[in-house]
Amino acid sequence: MKRVYSVLSALLFYAFIFFSQQSVAGQIIQAQKPVVVIAVNEWASQRVLSQAVGTLIKQLGYPVEYQDISVEDQWGALRQGIVHIQVEVWQSSVTDVLVKGLAKRWFEDLGNHDAIGREEWWVPEYVLELCPQLPDWQALNQCASLFASENNPKQGLFFTGPWNARHAELIRALNLDFRIKRLSSAMPLWQKLNYAVENKKPIVLLNWTPNWTDLYVKGQFIKFPQYEPECELNPNWGINNNMTHDCGSPEVSQIKKIAWPGLEQTSPCAYQLLKNIQFSHEMIAKASALKEVEQYSEAQAAQLWLSYYHQQVVTWLPVGCTATSSY
Repeated sequence: MKRVYSVLSALLFYAFIFFSQQSVAGQIIQAQKPVVVIAVNEWASQRVLSQAVGTLIKQLGYPVEYQDISVEDQWGALRQGIVHIQVEVWQSSVTDVLVKGLAKRWFEDLGNHDAIGREEWWVPEYVLELCPQLPDWQALNQCASLFASENNPKQGLFFTGPWNARHAELIRALNLDFRIKRLSSAMPLWQKLNYAVENKKPIVLLNWTPNWTDLYVKGQFIKFPQYEPECELNPNWGINNNMTHDCGSPEVSQIKKIAWPGLEQTSPCAYQLLKNIQFSHEMIAKASALKEVEQYSEAQAAQLWLSYYHQQVVTWLPVGCTATSSY
């Protein structure tokens, strides 16, 4: 009889161990969440804010990866679910692909940030002393030699980044005596600006707001003919009856949050977090300044940024989603 009890006890012990292991394994499987991949582009605020949002998503229990990708390439990646989130999309620079993609449900619009953007040719304030007719666009040709390079002392040089903007079309349509110097990312663009500012040299370049320059370098956008949608479609519109794009960029650009359409189903708490997030003008400018001026790494800048805006950030965490208590 003792032997029977001994055998039964052993069976019960091993059964307890087996089902305990199954329960733990089940909890682990249940706790596993899919990786959320965040698109990282070529300018400082987007990179820092991507890290900040990624930190918050990790709080919600999701693994996070960051994917360096160009603005042009990210749309196909968002459509296919290769990347899942883009935290800072400037509508004015991607209007065509954004409108088409949203209409076809290739990706999802999760709303606008509070910040309103603008992108345009820009000069530091001191350049107006050298060419007082600026910021009127017609003064660009009158002062083109100020912005010229040593290799081409008569033709002005306009600096921009790798983004597929409409600068070449604008130059042709308005017959500007300028050529384009396209740089690999925002970093060499700001290096050119910093050198010019330190030495009080004339420079005209692509700039935008909100940006670190809002806080550190006074300047003005060039005043081109005011943008209208017809400017890009109808050659008869505007001052050049033979060409489109004879106007400036939109003075108001919505800054959006865009996601892969499957995000809500696979990662509902990350999806709701992104819907809740609202970046102000100051928040985006500060993110840029932490990286470009204060020279923090992107990860360090993201942590500092989260600390600066802690009171707003905690209100973004979704109700009903478990989050850790700190970043």
